[in-house]
Amino acid sequence: MASQLNSPHFKDADKARVYLEALRWPNGPICPHCGSVSKDHYALQGEAHRPGLWKCKDCREQFSVTVGTVFERSKIALHIWLQAVYLLCTSKKGMSSKQLERMLGVTYKTAWFMSHRIREAFKTNPAGPLGGADKIVEADETYYGTESGMSKKKLKGKYGGRAAGANALGQMNKIVSLVERDGAVRSFHVTDVTGDNLKRVLTGQIHPDTHLMTDSSFRYNEIKRAKSFAKISHVNHSKKEYARGEVTTNTVEGYFSILKRGLIGTYHHVSSNHLQRYVTEFDFRYNNRTALGVDDTQRTNEALKGIGGKRLTYRRIEA
Repeated sequence: MASQLNSPHFKDADKARVYLEALRWPNGPICPHCGSVSKDHYALQGEAHRPGLWKCKDCREQFSVTVGTVFERSKIALHIWLQAVYLLCTSKKGMSSKQLERMLGVTYKTAWFMSHRIREAFKTNPAGPLGGADKIVEADETYYGTESGMSKKKLKGKYGGRAAGANALGQMNKIVSLVERDGAVRSFHVTDVTGDNLKRVLTGQIHPDTHLMTDSSFRYNEIKRAKSFAKISHVNHSKKEYARGEVTTNTVEGYFSILKRGLIGTYHHVSSNHLQRYVTEFDFRYNNRTALGVDDTQRTNEALKGIGGKRLTYRRIEA
């Protein structure tokens, strides 16, 4: 079977532009300056104008398919951008900037910048809350940091007991994930995992008619007392209970296994400032996974549809 990277739009900048125009403008060019959609926008011709340059019939501004997107003003050829998007979309545990540097033939700084721009394109605006009547949502939290490869038990041993171990975990990054059974995931890098924080995240993201499943952590006690959801069940991991009929958090734990293997095994080190973008990357691939009928090409196209209105400068990333 031929590699998808042999497709014409991955090998030629003009074909990449035509491919992106068809994807983003299925009903004709859209002016990014005024939002005008018209068949009367016209392409500028002649040697003085580069291919793909249009002029808006309403606001009279010039534009191209990359204006107002994460690709705007980039000196990287458009087909190289499309290769980078494809590689990040098809690598289940992510792809490091060093690997992109080697595969794309760009500098490390360029590959790093491209990766963050693409992660910006992965951001989506959820249509509504997770779950609903007769739906199950699993919630859990995990920790990531320089010592994230150590279990809680080992951390407690290293730092001299339960309190010291808990303090060590407190210094690590906290990630809360909500997974709808057979559906989507939403993950959040939070400053702290407390009853108040969890209640705020869960009630803001999950439909009240949902059956919520968690572990037996005391942090969920406030949510249980408030009866914020139709039904709340938990499994007790401290008693080696991991499933009781349909009650389990194995789905969200499975998601964490992919996330942690990517963060630790592929990216190795992720700073707190950028962690949410990396988490969003893993959310995007999970929400557009093969099990939901989305193949590599469809996943890449979905990412390319999300490039608009998200221009990201190097200065903004560094800040």
